[in-house]
Amino acid sequence: MHRAPCDYTVADFDYVEHQDGPQRLRLFMPVGTGPSPVVVDIHGGAWCKQDLKDCEPRDLTLVRSGIAVAAVNFRHAGSGYPASLEDINYAIRWLKAHAGQFGLRADAVGLCGQSSGGHLAMLSAMRPADPRYIAVALPNLGALPGGAAADASVKAVAMLWPVINPLSRYRNVVRLRDAGNPPAWVGDLPDRHDLYWKTEAAMAEGNPMLILERGENAVLPPALWVQGRPDPVHDYRDPEARFDGNEPERFAHTYRQAGGSLDLLYIDNAARETGASHDPVAAFFLRHLT
Repeated sequence: MHRAPCDYTVADFDYVEHQDGPQRLRLFMPVGTGPSPVVVDIHGGAWCKQDLKDCEPRDLTLVRSGIAVAAVNFRHAGSGYPASLEDINYAIRWLKAHAGQFGLRADAVGLCGQSSGGHLAMLSAMRPADPRYIAVALPNLGALPGGAAADASVKAVAMLWPVINPLSRYRNVVRLRDAGNPPAWVGDLPDRHDLYWKTEAAMAEGNPMLILERGENAVLPPALWVQGRPDPVHDYRDPEARFDGNEPERFAHTYRQAGGSLDLLYIDNAARETGASHDPVAAFFLRHLT
């Protein structure tokens, strides 16, 4: 679906307050299109670094296509799992509850994220009603049109080179580090995993790949995985898995076997921060949210 580029506005909001301060949301709104579908966009940084500004090139592509975007900051790093999921879940409910005020469609919400943000997007989508993730109560702002309560369910998820299996990625980088003379990209990834997840048990529990392989009940909205190649950080084979393929193929296979729909798109890794990845994401959300 093609649309003429939209004008847009940008505004920042503190959407939730914690003891250590507020978390911010940046809302990109198309102008003159009526109530808009909205995508919640989640930055990467191995659960420890970066912020909402890193989503901006992708967010501008989305808003110019006529889709509102809410890029969110959230607790990460030493705050650990599941604090990030609490904030992301709350941000979705907060946007739905304010849909009338902002000119959004509460019935057309998607999730997007890259790298660790892709992991968080899929995990949030799979578990919209997890008691741990909904732990931060939403103030009583009234019911949505039709009388429904604001929940954290979404209609579609787009992931860009996600860390879909935190446990296998952790073990992969630790093996490379401990073998001596690791590639430069390994860097401090083991330390970032340790800081955020604390234990391998947590990496296995909050793990979209293993949720499916354990046969847990999960919500499976239509999904897109954009994967650059070559990309050893995200596109590798887990030697402990029975599946004869890299992690993107493994997850796509398992997601489809569980009844979900997932498109897996490979692009040149050198072009992954360009329209080569942004344009397919916009097309995906136009298809599923409008």
